Amino acid sequence: MPDVLTLKEAAALLRLSERALYDLARAKRLPALQLGGKWLFPRAPLQRWLTAQAEVAEAEQPAPPPILAGSHDPLLDWAVRQSGCGLALRAGGSLDGLAALAAGQAVAAATHLIDPDTGAFNEPAARDLLSGQPVVGLTWAWREQGLLLAPGNPAGLRGVADLARPGLRVIGRQPRAGSHLLLMHLLAEAGLRLEAIGFLAEPALAEDEVAAAVSEGRADAGFGIRAEAAARGLTFLPLLRERFDLVLRRRAYFEPALQALFAFARSPAFAARAARMGGYDIAETGRVAFNL
Repeated sequence: MPDVLTLKEAAALLRLSERALYDLARAKRLPALQLGGKWLFPRAPLQRWLTAQAEVAEAEQPAPPPILAGSHDPLLDWAVRQSGCGLALRAGGSLDGLAALAAGQAVAAATHLIDPDTGAFNEPAARDLLSGQPVVGLTWAWREQGLLLAPGNPAGLRGVADLARPGLRVIGRQPRAGSHLLLMHLLAEAGLRLEAIGFLAEPALAEDEVAAAVSEGRADAGFGIRAEAAARGLTFLPLLRERFDLVLRRRAYFEPALQALFAFARSPAFAARAARMGGYDIAETGRVAFNL
């Protein structure tokens, strides 16, 4: 796109009618200049103006409730309680978290969604579901995901393809959970369809429910994080590392609740807890993962 736009090109960029853009230009309400009887629009200042308008519109919206929606993570649950940040947790899966954030029903969304085409975490999904909204993704932690198995791995599973073994009972997750979508991705890479897996009738709604089903003998295997396997004394077969992010509108980061949570995440107590739980890499906690 050229550095200087015509009236028609600028109207297309801003998704305005040419008449509406002409009126704004005449009123000097956006970056524009008239040369030889024609209106011209410098692209970079025009894009900065558009971003500023979006931020003004956001500031005029009512503040969302102090709810952290989305995926379940035991380290995050613990940190929310211990930090006294005042956030309420609303678990329901990564996709539900982004939907709640988009609808103004939550101040932040906890997500771990992989893009099957690029392997990138969270940014593609946030870009699709929060299109045009000024949001940022902050890394909470990198986590180890894999198979949770009975102690000693009596079934002798070696990888995700073994989940299709006849008679194997597998505890799954709800369809909008990040772990479910990640497992679908791994199965597709292994050339397997979801229907090939012997899932239990009722899915687990959180990470600890996956571990409980295997520990109690209701399932032979489940897909989840190392920390929950360690908490139940289960065997863990690692499959990949994933980035678990908190997605929020940029201005929300400066609110007291999220400031308190991320301040606590920099404390020695947080680091010690993550080390005891196992399967977490918190070196990038609080770092900007993406900025939309």
